[in-house]
Amino acid sequence: MNSQISITEKIKQKAIELGFLGIGISKAEQLGKESMLLHEWLNADYHGEMKYMENHFEKRTDPRLLVDGAKSIISVLYNYYQPCTQPKNTYKISKYAYGKDYHFVLKEKLSILFDYIKTLEPKVSGRIFVDSAPVMEKAWAAKSGLGWIGKNTNLISRDHGSFFFVGEIIVNVDLDYDSSVKDLCGSCTRCIDACPTKALTPYKLDARKCISYLTIEKKGDIPEPFKNQWQDWVFGCDICQDVCPWNSKSKPHHEKELFLNHEVSSFLKPDWENLNHADFKRIFKNSPLERTKFEGIKRNIIFLKDGANS
Repeated sequence: MNSQISITEKIKQKAIELGFLGIGISKAEQLGKESMLLHEWLNADYHGEMKYMENHFEKRTDPRLLVDGAKSIISVLYNYYQPCTQPKNTYKISKYAYGKDYHFVLKEKLSILFDYIKTLEPKVSGRIFVDSAPVMEKAWAAKSGLGWIGKNTNLISRDHGSFFFVGEIIVNVDLDYDSSVKDLCGSCTRCIDACPTKALTPYKLDARKCISYLTIEKKGDIPEPFKNQWQDWVFGCDICQDVCPWNSKSKPHHEKELFLNHEVSSFLKPDWENLNHADFKRIFKNSPLERTKFEGIKRNIIFLKDGANS
């Protein structure tokens, strides 16, 4: 047991050395309450066109079906908070999309951590996850004591707020497990009150109304009722996090690859509107904005312009 405690402590120390905000560990087992809530969410059709959320339900709720011999889930947080550095008269993008696609940045850090774990336990096997498979990242991070799932459905940390990425390493070795923490949202409803499209009710998100979903995941035309409700967001939305009192704890990150692209930092609305396909590919190479593609960004800009002119 002492060697296991030692290994757990070394893993946690290494994670902090690598720049992770926090690290927690939970036992790999089937999710109970979270499984029921996911089932209810899917049945309500709150996932909209994200049909992939319906796939692999069993794997999504039981990591032992994803990784042979899974015993421990190592969850990490990685800071992406940066005070808004976009001009006022522009189309807004979510802070997480300011720089390089976080999948690349976080996977690289997790790979280094996993390689380190292998030096401690040579027979270890497992997998790294960064939004790359049916893993309920926020649920596992909450189970490992890194925060609680707030009324805006984001993971919130008492010490760091919520502007961070969550990643996991699922391994086949027993480690020391952390305990979950208390929900500290209390009677606060700032996120619910601030959402311009009324996508939030306490602890539930109707993605079909969410600005992030509509600007990124939604295919085809945007429904007319959402005109003049987006507040100039063109990719993602930070409103429910910006108003959260716990984000007064957020401190700027120091990851150069996540800083706002210098060209985008000077973009005004006309620059976005005049953006051509070639410049989009050059400026947003390896950026989260590649997900919605040039055509998606143009669709969103047209929708915002039409709303402003109506």
